[in-house]
Amino acid sequence: MSDTFENETSTEIKYGSLKTLTVLTFIGSTLAYLGSCWSFFKAESSVTEMEKNMANPDMPDFAKKMMTPEALENLKLLAANKWPVFILGLIGTTLCVVGAIQMRKLKAQGYYLWLIGETLPLITTLIFINAAALFSGFNIIGPIIYVLFVILYTLQRKYLINK
Repeated sequence: MSDTFENETSTEIKYGSLKTLTVLTFIGSTLAYLGSCWSFFKAESSVTEMEKNMANPDMPDFAKKMMTPEALENLKLLAANKWPVFILGLIGTTLCVVGAIQMRKLKAQGYYLWLIGETLPLITTLIFINAAALFSGFNIIGPIIYVLFVILYTLQRKYLINK
């Protein structure tokens, strides 16, 4: 009888790498909140600053290569659509946080909330700015991290045992 009791109390909940992934999600979400606020409040001034810098002949060559007409157009589109980009960015980031909290409780629905929250900013960029904005320069890091985290979380879904 005591042997059965010991087996019942010593069952350990398995998380795999879920705890690590969710901590990274909390860190990334904090940065996403800050980035959304920053781009919202600095949208117009970023366009003005880039136009001024593009006209400056003393700019270093590496900086001139990053300040292309396409990059300026993307900034103008962001400034023109700053409200929907900001709101959908906050909603997506909040869904990521709620999903990560749910996954820490081993709830399967958390994965789907997180996935929707992770995908929403990418779709927002495609709709309101353009696809080139996602895959140019340093912006390519975002889709790479997206694919990496989708793969890592999908591999950890087996630990999500609660409904």
